[in-house]
Amino acid sequence: MIAIGVYNDRYGTMNELDAGGEGELKQGLTSRHIQIFALAGIIGTGLFVGSGSALSASGPLGLLISYIVLSCVVYFIMNELAEMVTLFPNGGGAIHTLAKRYVDGSLSFATGWLYFYNYAILVPAEISAATIVIKYWTDSVNVAVWITIMTFVVIMLNTLAVKFYGETEFWLGSIKLIAIACLIIVGIVIFFGGGPAQHHVLGFHYWKHPGPLVNHLHLKNENTGRFLDIWTAIIKSGFAFGSGPEFFVITTLEAQDRRRNLIKGTRRYIWRLILIYCFSVIVIGVIVPSNNSKLTSGESNANASPFVIGIQLAGIRVLNHIINAAILTSAFSASNSFYFGASRVLYALAKDGNAPKFLLTTNRYGTPYFCTTFVGLISLIGYLNVSSGSSQVFTWLTNISTIASFIGWLIIGAIYLRFRKAMEYNDMWDVMPVRTIWQPYGAYVTTVFVALLTLTNGYAIFMKGNWSISSFMAAYVTIGYFLVFYIGHKVWTRNWRLFYKVEDIDVTTGLQEAEEEAREAELLYKSNPPRNIFERFSNWLF
Repeated sequence: MIAIGVYNDRYGTMNELDAGGEGELKQGLTSRHIQIFALAGIIGTGLFVGSGSALSASGPLGLLISYIVLSCVVYFIMNELAEMVTLFPNGGGAIHTLAKRYVDGSLSFATGWLYFYNYAILVPAEISAATIVIKYWTDSVNVAVWITIMTFVVIMLNTLAVKFYGETEFWLGSIKLIAIACLIIVGIVIFFGGGPAQHHVLGFHYWKHPGPLVNHLHLKNENTGRFLDIWTAIIKSGFAFGSGPEFFVITTLEAQDRRRNLIKGTRRYIWRLILIYCFSVIVIGVIVPSNNSKLTSGESNANASPFVIGIQLAGIRVLNHIINAAILTSAFSASNSFYFGASRVLYALAKDGNAPKFLLTTNRYGTPYFCTTFVGLISLIGYLNVSSGSSQVFTWLTNISTIASFIGWLIIGAIYLRFRKAMEYNDMWDVMPVRTIWQPYGAYVTTVFVALLTLTNGYAIFMKGNWSISSFMAAYVTIGYFLVFYIGHKVWTRNWRLFYKVEDIDVTTGLQEAEEEAREAELLYKSNPPRNIFERFSNWLF
């Protein structure tokens, strides 16, 4: 039995009506939480800091192209997930459950452990980034102290009822959105020469000097060099986008009125891509020259943030501390979200029989505490910062995570294509709550594109003078990890088929329950209509 929560939009409170049974999660995430997750979920240091290395590698035009390309890829990924998950929201949003239903058990097994691995290592990665941020103000306190404090807080937030996690992320996400909006406004002011150290309109000066594109590999054929610059920027920018759509749909496991919130969140996701990502990198390309040495300093604090570099060049004081606080907030928020995601993926694996059953045990809040404890143990990797360079640890973990995200997107494309085949075979287009544009062509293009990204992400290693064992491992160890789980499961189960026959794909089990849940949620929603302008605005916003 799953606990049902009723969200009172009028007063902004949530009442859990059922304590739930052992081994079940509670639906404690409200519409307000879900919509903030759609806009600001897991935005961490990738945008605030990581965009600087992409700018240095490709120039402002290359950076913008990379974000536009990845925005298109993620847009199609989000649409593919929306079509599949809104049809059966009661089946949960974990990607491996979709793989099990539409493709194959071995792919499901490997995919589940891939996503757990991805989310779990990102917890210490973001905590690592947060400790470097704190060093901006003081290095008198041992790094281990900050790691201990942040890890403890994250564990506690994920051990309590899910509504506490949702509420925390709602406010942290709101802070991130406000910070990004303010940075974009400041960037516009700098564009028009409004900084204290500016004496003329800056405009697109840095697009001319040092130029829109760079040849950072110094190849004789400049056109090839510029193309590889853009390709490098796309790979580097993957960390800022990685696992965004997947994390959003995972929240359906514990969301109220799942279908309605998923549809609303999916429609808003495009604004996250346009307003947050693309507008931000346009500002970055305007206010910072791509040859600024601080972009490649190896730091992960405000000194390496392209926003701060641009603000300092314009002579604006104090803001660097405010931005550093925003980066710290984002890093902590991202670690908290990835912790949540890792524990829920592990729970879903156990529910499917791909992890030990004791992981299904929940506490009185409906939290799978064995799962959260296991993720907490993995988070101790963050203590590597004590004995080695924290920036190096962060770089390693983010590189590995980026490739895991690429592999995940590749799998989603494959799952979606089998899903469409099954829906077409059973003539079930009319029952789908969501139909998105340019499909299945978008799925074919993005799947091939992401496959190329995955295979060539470490291309620079093979160029003369660039060979490095550690870089090779960071670029390709995740592919090996996935193949070991996939092939190992094939050998263990002695199942050598690649995918189910289309006539064997189940597209009916759970459909009636999903429709009934959607009708009940709609009746509940209509029974409490907004009564005034404020409530109507709140209802539109969330």
